Amino acid sequence: MKKTLVAGIFASLIAIPVFAAPQTYVLDPTHSFPRFSYDHMGFSKQILRFNKTTGTVVLDKQAKQANVDVTIDMTSIDTGFDEFDTHIQGADFLDTAQFPTATFKSTKVNFEGDKPVSIDGDLTIKGISKPVTLTVTSFLSGSHPMLKKDAIGANATAVIKRSDFNAGMFAPAVGDEVTLDIALEAIVE
Repeated sequence: MKKTLVAGIFASLIAIPVFAAPQTYVLDPTHSFPRFSYDHMGFSKQILRFNKTTGTVVLDKQAKQANVDVTIDMTSIDTGFDEFDTHIQGADFLDTAQFPTATFKSTKVNFEGDKPVSIDGDLTIKGISKPVTLTVTSFLSGSHPMLKKDAIGANATAVIKRSDFNAGMFAPAVGDEVTLDIALEAIVE
């Protein structure tokens, strides 16, 4: 009877589901780049990026919950042309002297199955916060083949208006609508 009781207790402990704790992933600065594009007077679609981004993603795979907190160094704007980098950092556009960073903080991450499909959050540019929904176009979670650590990667898009963030100089000749295209990779530390 004693052996049966011990065996029963042991079997019930094994049957209890193991719940994974949320994991914190730190953005990989060499593979996380917010890009944006806009119409330039109908002649072309300009594509620019920021070279310095930091932040974290907290992901609870079991509960299908996540939290995203990202800071973009607005002085790291990369237009491909140094003089234009300086121009776009001026008060009429990014005003990096007064607002050197922009942030995105999620308020809700929406999942379908095991994958996030959209991220609702607050985007703050030039001290102005607006709600934005990022559509996740790709997502992968797994062991990083080179680092041998748990990693995630995602791409997401959204459309915002420059004028909503007091950066609408030359609109509508230079497009007011800006398409955000974010590439993000993050590693468990």
